[in-house]
Amino acid sequence: MDATKKPLQISPELGVYAERHGVFQTLQRMLQCLLVDRPQDPIQYMIDHFKKENDEVPRIFLLGPPVSGKLSIAKLLCDQINANLLTLDNMLADGKSESAGEIQKLKAKDQDIPNTLWAKLILEWLSKTDCIKRGWVLVDFPKTREQAIAIQDIGIAPEHVVILDAPDTVLIERNLGKRIDPITKEIYHTIFNWPTSTKIQNRLEKPIGITEEETVKRLLEYRRFSHGVLNSYIKKYHIINADQPSVDVFSQVSCGLLLREALAAETKFGEAIKPYVESRQPVPDVMVMKCMSQRLSKLDCATQGWVLHGFPQDVVQAEMLKDAGFLANRVYFMEVPDDVVIERLSMRMVDPITGKRYHSIYKPAPNSEVYRRCKVNPKDFEENVQKALEMYHANVSELEQFYKPVIRVNADQDPHTVFEYIESCIVKPLPKQTNVFI
Repeated sequence: MDATKKPLQISPELGVYAERHGVFQTLQRMLQCLLVDRPQDPIQYMIDHFKKENDEVPRIFLLGPPVSGKLSIAKLLCDQINANLLTLDNMLADGKSESAGEIQKLKAKDQDIPNTLWAKLILEWLSKTDCIKRGWVLVDFPKTREQAIAIQDIGIAPEHVVILDAPDTVLIERNLGKRIDPITKEIYHTIFNWPTSTKIQNRLEKPIGITEEETVKRLLEYRRFSHGVLNSYIKKYHIINADQPSVDVFSQVSCGLLLREALAAETKFGEAIKPYVESRQPVPDVMVMKCMSQRLSKLDCATQGWVLHGFPQDVVQAEMLKDAGFLANRVYFMEVPDDVVIERLSMRMVDPITGKRYHSIYKPAPNSEVYRRCKVNPKDFEENVQKALEMYHANVSELEQFYKPVIRVNADQDPHTVFEYIESCIVKPLPKQTNVFI
């Protein structure tokens, strides 16, 4: 990077190398451990740390209001990632733990349990070899900012804080249908998770404290303290709507948007591409690549990453992108049947007065007056969509081979489901490359 030239431009190879070898994550984790443990010999500490080879194991807090499904999701998650499931109940059930014994005595006397004692109990479990090697998911703790500070003070720091949430009305209704198996302690629901076995159905019991009044009281208590917990993990938490998954906004660097920005800036480059844009002719690949290189070399793209949408469109563009040093670490192919694509595009329209978008099937105009004044973009005419599809199909196989392995996404489903699948592939670390010598 040349710090004397503005704007700052960072070599794209830097980010590619760093992510391929996990440099950023390693440095972040190492600095975190050093600040928490403050060893007398930092160099030897770092050497011992690397020998543990456990930087990539999951360390997750799974939080949320009552009845948000934390335990059910945690069980599925632990099965999938082979991590240890930790709850306050199962940690307290360990008869060998000194901290658990102290807590049980205080609970028997109905006394308040110090946050430092909870933190000590959790640290005992997280220090076990199995948790160090396989990682862990801690459910429903911390519940307050004071508890969060207590566990931070002794060096407990998660990599991810996942918060399941839903409207209170949904949670109250969900809680009323909860049932528990007195033998296995498994939790079922009259609507969402009813057992198929008649024997189990007959022995299910209604848990204590699931009346509407009790549920409202617990929800109010959760809401009162939840903001303090969020502020404790402000850069790590991710909220998921337990009733309808929430959609975060992807930061995208769209090729078409970049060209329009260059045109609006009235630069020399903008003047060069102006004739192509005005005549609706494709901008030459060389010019497109120049625009892309300028944008992707900026500091924000180098430090925060980037998402390219609709580019490259063929192998020639992909080769140019690679030669310029911009290598994608994940390539998604959104798969949708042609008839669905045509239906989605050819039936959409825009109100030229309000600027609002409508669709004949999914989002009709509110009244006939609005419908009559709506316009369809010529590029969305069925024949033009068909041409675009033919061009896509002519290049997609070669692109898939070029970027192999790729991630295929079934985009013919609910947008929230599509988003969460894509997000799961982003959060999951890239597989390590290993050298094989024969």
